[in-house]
Amino acid sequence: MTKSLFSAFEKVSSKAWKQKIQVDLKGADYNDTLIWKTTEGIDVRPFYHQDEMVETIKLQPQQWSVGQIIFVQNEKASNIKALDAIERGAETIKFIIPNKDISAVNTLDNIDVNTTNIQFELLFSDSEYINNLNTISSTIQVLVDPVGHLATTGNWFETTNNNLVLSSQITVNTTTYQNAGASIVQQLAYGLAHLNEYFNDISNNSTNLEVVHFNIAVGTNYFFEIAKLRALRALYNTLASEYDCQAKLYVNVIPTKRNKTIYDYNTNMLRTTTECMSAILGGANTVFNLPYDAIYHKDNEFGERIARNQLLILKNESYFDAVNNASDGSYYIETLTSQLAEKALVLFKDIEANGGFIAQLKEGTIQKKIKESANKEQELFDSGKITLLGTNKHPNKNDRMKDELELFPFLKTNPRKTLIIPIIEKRLAETLEQNRLKTE
Repeated sequence: MTKSLFSAFEKVSSKAWKQKIQVDLKGADYNDTLIWKTTEGIDVRPFYHQDEMVETIKLQPQQWSVGQIIFVQNEKASNIKALDAIERGAETIKFIIPNKDISAVNTLDNIDVNTTNIQFELLFSDSEYINNLNTISSTIQVLVDPVGHLATTGNWFETTNNNLVLSSQITVNTTTYQNAGASIVQQLAYGLAHLNEYFNDISNNSTNLEVVHFNIAVGTNYFFEIAKLRALRALYNTLASEYDCQAKLYVNVIPTKRNKTIYDYNTNMLRTTTECMSAILGGANTVFNLPYDAIYHKDNEFGERIARNQLLILKNESYFDAVNNASDGSYYIETLTSQLAEKALVLFKDIEANGGFIAQLKEGTIQKKIKESANKEQELFDSGKITLLGTNKHPNKNDRMKDELELFPFLKTNPRKTLIIPIIEKRLAETLEQNRLKTE
């Protein structure tokens, strides 16, 4: 019945659609009127058609888990918090470990590592600590990123030796690039170049690599962020094949801080909801939501529960776990994916031709390019072309935040000696918010 219904209608080509649109424009220029030019250098068309489709990028189906991040200062308190989060629906727990004095055994007390996915993100590099984690359970995901630490702090880990890779798992943290204002193409290219430093290191020390972890931040450019994550998997497959690497790619995604605000803070929940949707549809393995008050409140039960429940609603009530690769076949997303991947690959090759990622960090080239991108985005925000509701558009003048700030939500300056200039994260609304606080 369905087949005969569709056969009754003639197919309309993309050329025919464009001609019809041109007639309706009554002389207005098609390109000037309907083409949206993005900061990534991509022209977004008003429609996409099957006869203009690029080759579809085939990706493996992905199931995603609800994540909870816990910074461990006290093992007992963190353990209790993790058990409570698991009871309330968290499926992946990421423990952030600041130093090697933190006991992994105590932190994991009574947690079944066979039913809950456990990640340990180390803010230091220590092979003995990593080996102990592997002894506790081979299922524990160990996240250590010396190159990322260099990029964000300006210095290597104190314990870094000549080898960057200390285990069968490596981590590439690209969240700083997004939070600092890098474009999507830059995020992809820098992530790939970042990864290539580890691949080169592995080639020199013959480490048997099993898992590559990517930590990624996503913004509210909904379809572009879906395409970004899909492009990442395609780029990873391309680079890994060059090294004959069979390591599994595991993608952790979290909403960006760059567009979050302290005024009209409930809008942060709307932003993180669409960002988590992009993460899921883009193929994230685990999604860690950002509490709506994370930039100005200390960790608190209410904010974390709301953030976790946003993910649980998407999974259990909105059925975002019912279909694998839901974005497959979308002409628009497929085209964006290919364009982003192609542009990122060109930039990646340029980085490699000029000494590689670490060399360009030391020269300050990466920092300079991110700052240029961030300044362009800041200008768009300041001029009102980028809108943050409740902040630079439709602000609630009755909002008072001065007495609500438990954390300093603005760029902090901490002069210290560094090997390189660190990449600095900064939110778009900071200057506007600071000026507004002064007048409360």
